[in-house]
Amino acid sequence: MPKKFLIISQVFPPDPAAVGQYFDEAAQALRAQGAQVTILTANRGYDDPDQQFEPREDRSGVQVRRLPASSFGKASMPVRIFGQLSFLLQCILRGLFQRGLTDLLVSTSPPMCGIVAVLIGWLRPSVKVHYWVMDLNPDQAVALEVFKPGHPLVKAMDWLNRRILNRANSVIALDRFMAERLRVKLAGKAAQPRIEVIPPWPMGQHAEALAHTDNSFRQAQGWDDKFVVMFSGNHSWVHPLGTILDAAEQLAGDPRFVFAFIGGGKGKAEVDERIAKWGQLAEGVARPAVVSLPYQPLEVIRYSLSAADLHLVSLGDNMGGIVHPCKVYGALAMARPVLTLGPKESYLNDILSEHPVGWSVAHGDVAGAVRALQEAADLSEEDWNAMGMRARKVVANQFKREELVQQFTDTVMGQR
Repeated sequence: MPKKFLIISQVFPPDPAAVGQYFDEAAQALRAQGAQVTILTANRGYDDPDQQFEPREDRSGVQVRRLPASSFGKASMPVRIFGQLSFLLQCILRGLFQRGLTDLLVSTSPPMCGIVAVLIGWLRPSVKVHYWVMDLNPDQAVALEVFKPGHPLVKAMDWLNRRILNRANSVIALDRFMAERLRVKLAGKAAQPRIEVIPPWPMGQHAEALAHTDNSFRQAQGWDDKFVVMFSGNHSWVHPLGTILDAAEQLAGDPRFVFAFIGGGKGKAEVDERIAKWGQLAEGVARPAVVSLPYQPLEVIRYSLSAADLHLVSLGDNMGGIVHPCKVYGALAMARPVLTLGPKESYLNDILSEHPVGWSVAHGDVAGAVRALQEAADLSEEDWNAMGMRARKVVANQFKREELVQQFTDTVMGQR
């Protein structure tokens, strides 16, 4: 009998959120292993709830079911929570009554998704539960000072985390710092689940970079003779960008630079506010060349990522092991150097300390960021290409997509 998987994720393509794209590729990999796969997701865009998707889709053999009243956008925390609760309630009901279910795969999108796994796992003990940890809450909310450590909701979510970790047949963390945080949550438990560390793999659309001369996206933006510094993806408060915006301001007189911020999220407001402020500068005063663009369609991402000369990856100082900005893998796969901003102890610096593929700057070190940007822009074409090729080799050797996908499917199929 083939395994019958139910996958739960509030976001899923064509929504551009990275979590949904990873679930799409994971579902296809499980399907290729002979499993039957059904995905429960929202019928509207997570970042843009005006986007509405078809309620049912057969996606190369993977059955997608998009649930109504499951996403109302990010206008406010109550709106987000209401959408999440509505989505989770529908998932619980469907999961309890799905015939022949053998495996349940959940992540941390939405943050309370663990309650689905706990309830279904408790009422259907024969079902194997797999927990793919993309980020950690309430840790993230506490680190952002949304809630204090002793808040009842924080205690409730910590309790829920311990329950799902105890119930899970497999647990997948994205880096060693995240795995250690999960172990701490279970400190003192006689038996702990085995935690597999599997980094996110580069997406399929990152398969081949485009030369600048062949890139219609770069040409359409008028960047032919520019050094493009790009942040692409979700602009969240957990990925602070203040240091790089301050550096852009100091480099306003250097005509080589363009700073491109592509995507959405709450943190995008800081970028747009800076652009508006610089637009009010007096005539003749140098203005930073900073561009804000929305999320690009999936079929365009290869072009937009290739348009960069240097990719930015930011991790908040207190976010190590809580979140894992996977955009670094896409940047490296596109043969582009990176500039990382964040704490010294992080998976980002694990990569950079071992491989000379970019620069690392601490948050608040604006002078250091300016120096790194100037050094990157001063590279000869030969040196820039060599650094890019080293970046691509890092992915090929250490974060090879096929091997990581296989490691993931072996884990959740019970072959590890």
